[in-house]
Amino acid sequence: MSARASTATVAMLIAVLALSACATSPATDMPPATGPVVPVPVPDPAAPVTGDGVPRPAAVGQPLTALPGWDHEDHLAAFNAWRTGCRVARDAAARTLCDRAGRLAAGPLSPSDARAFLEAGFTAIPARTDDGAPGLLTAYFAPEYPARRQPDAEFDAPALGVPGDLVRREGQTLQRRPDGSTGPYPERAVIEASVPVAPLAWMRAEDLFFLQIQGSGYLTFADGGRARLAYSGDNGAPFVGIARPMARDGLLPQNGTSGDAIRGWLAAHRGAEARAVMALNPRYIFFRIDPDDGGDPAGAAGVPLPARRAIAVDPAHWRYGDFVWISADGGNLRGARGSYQGAVMALDTGSAIRGPVRADLYMGRGESAGAEAGAVRHPLRMWRLVPRPDQ
Repeated sequence: MSARASTATVAMLIAVLALSACATSPATDMPPATGPVVPVPVPDPAAPVTGDGVPRPAAVGQPLTALPGWDHEDHLAAFNAWRTGCRVARDAAARTLCDRAGRLAAGPLSPSDARAFLEAGFTAIPARTDDGAPGLLTAYFAPEYPARRQPDAEFDAPALGVPGDLVRREGQTLQRRPDGSTGPYPERAVIEASVPVAPLAWMRAEDLFFLQIQGSGYLTFADGGRARLAYSGDNGAPFVGIARPMARDGLLPQNGTSGDAIRGWLAAHRGAEARAVMALNPRYIFFRIDPDDGGDPAGAAGVPLPARRAIAVDPAHWRYGDFVWISADGGNLRGARGSYQGAVMALDTGSAIRGPVRADLYMGRGESAGAEAGAVRHPLRMWRLVPRPDQ
């Protein structure tokens, strides 16, 4: 991700959490959409390009005015989201529009100007699952946690940098043994028992567990110092969510496995009982420590993530810098908001984010962002917003 081990999710929170938005403010004084809905043939960015450069097949695009919720979008915020990430777009037409947006933003820009630019510049192509069913929206955030420079009874979980015996070879994560041979890198429980490298910081065990799901976050030390832990590597083990086994074993109620509920249980059972549950997820994340610059973390695309306007996607189906419309109605977790709709940028990825209609919405930094992110598990529809061919 990157901002996650993904910069992986309360997507993974619910994915941790069950495995596991973009609520935009309604625009005010917006002119109504006008004009007929006329399909526009455009290249389909979702279709593969063959090795000899054969163009993608044509797809049918629709005006942005046909998108669900478009009239209620904050079009200026959508325009600014596009400008935030459009420099990483690979498509030449997208980069041309990016330059045009930069020139437009150099002068006074009203919401109506932003709306006109978007409607004239883009067309919408629906993304689809193989069976036509809705996909899934989850959410993640940049957590902020207390930490210590030395361990104590409460802060006894070490945040670790990449150990010297970890090697990457032919796409595998391996452990170099003293005799020079290699084998699979140990799982979470073994790493936690051995502490193979000097800790970067000491945290509460449940906080570190969630930080590893998120892939990055911010620390505040008792002496007032602040730092950022960023994803630097992992042990190569698959991610396994703990929400389902917790519900199965009666530790949490069915449909009551939000991030807050899981964190609360782990904190209340801190020690051997909580560690046994966390060990059900063998994946272990290693970090690097950086100063806290006060901003948001960068995603896998190398761009700082704009809160509520950036998503993590599956790179097998999307490209960094893609402009995307999401529409997700009706969560099924306690405390979930009703819906999320809006334009977002694809700027991150995560190990739990797989499929053509799957997104993890970055909610921002801190406790309130985390509380909302933990209750996002919504049926999702997605559209690619691609430059119109006549631009």
